[in-house]
Amino acid sequence: MTDLACSMAAARPAEVEATMVVTPANAALIVTTVTRATAAGHAVRLLRYPFPDVGLASGVECLGAAPAHDAWRVHRAVDLSQPIHAELLREHRPDAVVADAPFWRTTDVAAEIGVPRLTFHPVGVFPQLAMNKLAALRPDIVRAGGAAGPAVTVPGMPGGKEIAIPASELPEFLVEEDHLATWWDRIKAGQLAGFGVIVNTFVDLERPYCDEFSRVDARRAYFVGPVGSPSDSSVHRGGDGNVDCLSWLSTKPSRSVVYVCFGSWAHFSVSQVRELALGLEASNETFLWVVRSGDSDAAPEGWEQRVAGRGMIVRGWAPQLAVLAHPSVGAFLTHCGWNSMLEAASAGVPVLTWPLVFEQFINERLVTEVAAFGTRVWDGGKRSVRAEDADIVPAEAIARAVAGFMDGGERREKMRARAEELAESARAAVSENGSSWRDLRRLIEDLTEAKASRVPCNEDP
Repeated sequence: MTDLACSMAAARPAEVEATMVVTPANAALIVTTVTRATAAGHAVRLLRYPFPDVGLASGVECLGAAPAHDAWRVHRAVDLSQPIHAELLREHRPDAVVADAPFWRTTDVAAEIGVPRLTFHPVGVFPQLAMNKLAALRPDIVRAGGAAGPAVTVPGMPGGKEIAIPASELPEFLVEEDHLATWWDRIKAGQLAGFGVIVNTFVDLERPYCDEFSRVDARRAYFVGPVGSPSDSSVHRGGDGNVDCLSWLSTKPSRSVVYVCFGSWAHFSVSQVRELALGLEASNETFLWVVRSGDSDAAPEGWEQRVAGRGMIVRGWAPQLAVLAHPSVGAFLTHCGWNSMLEAASAGVPVLTWPLVFEQFINERLVTEVAAFGTRVWDGGKRSVRAEDADIVPAEAIARAVAGFMDGGERREKMRARAEELAESARAAVSENGSSWRDLRRLIEDLTEAKASRVPCNEDP
């Protein structure tokens, strides 16, 4: 969302002032980006509000920082933030509101003060369409056994490609009662009642799904991605983590390194961390592995010494955009989080898929079955969005997948060529007169027109 704010302010510096409304610990993650935008003469500001008291440790204010067993507290904080957001909107009276999907109540507050409210989706339209269509089947999925039930075919997806997903790989809100099951209809109602939807994607990655999304899921749809770019400023984007890895990458041959990162949200068991460490070692490939703080302690004794020189470990945070743009990176072993997938496609890096939670198994289908720039790490056991139900992926399978992919062959070359095609499309999309470039400016023009005319924010275009 900060990238979007900076992009809007940079596109029309004389017209756009963007304010990021965040809690203190989350502000710390974006302050460097905001400061750089301000230094460049772009009006991007921070407005901090207190994180609700939900029993989390000081400074723990997002899913990436919270222990897995405390995730519900973060969702509770979202609910408790709604009155704070309403008060801030009434006080500051912005000309428009761009809110993350869970903050659906901002639609009503925006209507109250007479300004447009837009939903921002950091997740692409392919998984959104799939989840919407599966949500309509939720009673049938639950009756069929929920997560233990049979595979489900997503009905009515455009493009003629059948998408089938085992029930164990579906987001939990589709197979059981959880916080999102109770929110989903409200989120969608708020989205449809609002002015429009902004999505971090580009049309060539998700055609014809963008066309369908524009028709059924938004009054106005703006596809503005990729909003992040591998510029110099991206090195410190998101934190002050280890950037020595970029120097290390520069010592390696072109396309020789496997970049391994599973995002900031999902947690691996000690057993799985151990198998992954042994698998990377046995692959005999060069790798850069980003691990959550403490996870690497689960690696076997002496492991780091054995892989020294061939493998580099980054604990905590790494400059992913800059890493993926580095010419030494030849593959990305990823959890299929949307940002990671989009950034890989935009950098022209083929991927090895290892989805873990929520919509990531759906994203995987886009990568492997539709856009065709990646392949699965493992098909040999049960996979599940619930870590306790999933089989441990063995070291032998990891080593075989990584080595087989990096050894080349026709299949890898096809995926690499496809990834490079997507990278060219991404560059074209954000370049002058590209599809995302045009949509970003159309967004600003629509909001400027709405301000000038004060058209009711729920009026159709």
